[in-house]
Amino acid sequence: MNSLDDAPPAIPRLRMTGVRKDFGATRALKNVSFEALPGEVHALIGENGAGKSTLMKILSGALRPDAGTIEIDGQPFVPANPLHARRSGIEMIYQELTLVPRLSVEENILLGQEPARFGWLNRARRRELARQALAQLQHENIPFDSHVRSRTIAEQQIVEIARAMIHQPKVLIMDEPTSSLTRVDTENLFAIIDRLRRGGVCVIYISHFLEECQRIANRFTVLRDGQSVATGEMASASIPQLIHWMVGREISEIYPRAPHPLGESVLELRGLAGRAKPRSASLKLRAGEIMGLAGLVGAGRTETLRACFGLDPIKDGTILVRSKEETHRTPAQRLASGFGLLSENRKEEGLMLNRSLADNLTMTRYGPFSRCGFIHTGRQKQAARDWMNRLDVRSHNPDQPVAELSGGNQQKIALGRLLHHEADVLLLDEPTRGIDVGSKAHIYQLIGQLAARGKSVIFVSSYLPELLGVCDTIGVFCRGILSEIRPVDQWTEHDIIAAAIGQNTGAVG
Repeated sequence: MNSLDDAPPAIPRLRMTGVRKDFGATRALKNVSFEALPGEVHALIGENGAGKSTLMKILSGALRPDAGTIEIDGQPFVPANPLHARRSGIEMIYQELTLVPRLSVEENILLGQEPARFGWLNRARRRELARQALAQLQHENIPFDSHVRSRTIAEQQIVEIARAMIHQPKVLIMDEPTSSLTRVDTENLFAIIDRLRRGGVCVIYISHFLEECQRIANRFTVLRDGQSVATGEMASASIPQLIHWMVGREISEIYPRAPHPLGESVLELRGLAGRAKPRSASLKLRAGEIMGLAGLVGAGRTETLRACFGLDPIKDGTILVRSKEETHRTPAQRLASGFGLLSENRKEEGLMLNRSLADNLTMTRYGPFSRCGFIHTGRQKQAARDWMNRLDVRSHNPDQPVAELSGGNQQKIALGRLLHHEADVLLLDEPTRGIDVGSKAHIYQLIGQLAARGKSVIFVSSYLPELLGVCDTIGVFCRGILSEIRPVDQWTEHDIIAAAIGQNTGAVG
């Protein structure tokens, strides 16, 4: 009788060998080999542009490799298209949502998998399957009949995950699945991933949150510049090691802090209320201050920034800008008075995807390179190159359509536009969503430098370590009400979560 040590090794659920992919003159994948076992959560780690999403698009049938082989359970696998891959047990949840905005939540969850009998759609069965999928995610409260476009970004991501789980897959690929989720939603997702793993599903987990990878993954593979550079057991890898493999250098400080004295009030909200949310938000933002806003999804953080910028109507309350009452203003007026907004939804609101990097970076401030109504394109492109270098944007040139960039590089372009605009008050809604750890450290440094120059920042984030590491003060939303704003050293992660779910007296409603 063989001992456990003599047992044959498990056949990998997935094996990819020597995979190469070129996009014109750009080699996105050079010679990548990757394998994952049944019942394993395998973290795929790397900077933006390292090749993670390209590799997974090849596996899921969205792209064809130029070289290399794929095996599923030891058998050759050549995905013809995404539908073929799905029917073969490969499900992928993309970082950028792939929902149909005009269809309902229920219709999106069962899209392409609608139950039917004798050629007729079984609506009752469809409703039941959608209910079960959302219940697994503990989000059965999302209205089935509502249009997906009416739901928040986080709710849309829940719908995307629910759709992937309708038929239990062999391989489930999750590309930044928690980028729009709160801590509570993330914990619910981790519980689901653990159940899937124990059920034999192979989960490939792509995330820039290295703490999450350590928490959820059994093993890891690191990609850098289109090549696999490290793989191993997650339990034996430290975060500094992972970062070194990712970026090829040491990052001495993730949350750098630059001295920045606080000045006079530049923005004050008094009992601000929107059509639905916020219900009541009061704050005073000073020159040089970095103020963090935490809270559960839908608590009112995003709505507050949109109301401040003039995008959403204000039902009640007052906005003071530099001690002057300016409650009802348009976005153009806010831009003119030195405000800049970075939307959490860069795909639909933050960028013009079909336009060039240069256009996206400079669209709100043409003054430095225009004369008599004409734009000097050479100077515009040079300004764009300067920002691209400063933000380490990986792209071919300023003429490249922004849609061709990775999600993290798109986010850098959206942030770069605010910097080019020279905004004095920056309203940042999830500014590091989908950005790798090296780029995050760079953006944290930029925010600190802006504060040192007297700029004021409101920083909305669902990632509590960055709020605690970057901000001077933090306030927490609970059910549309903003709690008392306190210095960062008076908060812990536990305190923030407790305030967000209404377990202290700072936010009630």
